[in-house]
Amino acid sequence: MDKRISKGHGDIKFKLADRMKERGMSKNKLCNESGFRFETIQGYYLGNISRVDLFVLSEFCRVLGCNVQDIIEYTPKKSK
Repeated sequence: MDKRISKGHGDIKFKLADRMKERGMSKNKLCNESGFRFETIQGYYLGNISRVDLFVLSEFCRVLGCNVQDIIEYTPKKSK
């Protein structure tokens, strides 16, 4: 599952759900291991956030053993 956000400059794709599935990690387990509230994880999981918190991303990377680009991806707008 991914969520794309597009404002005409390119697309942002949240891939937290994919990384969690690859690692066999539930939202509750990520809550316990990261110390974040379920609502915070749910927002990133669904891509329902308007501002990215770098501390949150770094904790996700630590817990999931991945890099930022494994969780969030930017695709530039295609020129015509």
